[in-house]
Amino acid sequence: MKQTAADIWSAVHLERGALFEDLQSLDAAAWMKPSACPGWDVHDVLAHLIDSAKTTRLGFISRLIAAGFDFDKDNARGIAKEKRSDPEETLAAFGEVITLTNTPPADRATRLVEAYVHGEDIRRVLEIHGNYPTHQLRTALSYQLRTSVKMGGGKELAAGWKLVATDADFEYGQGPQVQGSVLALLLAVSGRPLNTQELTGVGADEFLKRRAG
Repeated sequence: MKQTAADIWSAVHLERGALFEDLQSLDAAAWMKPSACPGWDVHDVLAHLIDSAKTTRLGFISRLIAAGFDFDKDNARGIAKEKRSDPEETLAAFGEVITLTNTPPADRATRLVEAYVHGEDIRRVLEIHGNYPTHQLRTALSYQLRTSVKMGGGKELAAGWKLVATDADFEYGQGPQVQGSVLALLLAVSGRPLNTQELTGVGADEFLKRRAG
């Protein structure tokens, strides 16, 4: 079923609220743990989520121009802007953007990718279990699979494999079969590390090797 804008924003706001609650009792060491997003610690990822929630279509374009069309530079500037010296203040600021509906000039499904993938970037290193609606994870995964890596997607990472969800009616592509939960497949094509047991099937080992390479 096609997701409406209201469906997507409702899911995004629910996930932001859940993450806000999950981070209420972190100690100083937890905020500095390297996240599953390369180069960013837990505090950095949260600051990025604040910046992302505030970014409008026009604002995104003007920022990207100012950064010389360098996405990494733009993200670094956004984190620096939103990251407070006290993580508790950053968390409070995140609480203030939970219900915003701003978005860059892209498919709204990017908001689901941001929420779920970055949510896992944080939760996994803190050993917190996330609870995500499967149908919304499918929407995020479908978006990643039709979007180039250059634009933050995972189309090229999935090329040559048949991805099959074990917890939903979802199949994609042709080739050696790689099986996993929708969440695991979403993280895999988003370039995130996985535990070896999260993916199975005749193509799983080779898929993980090539993805790492």
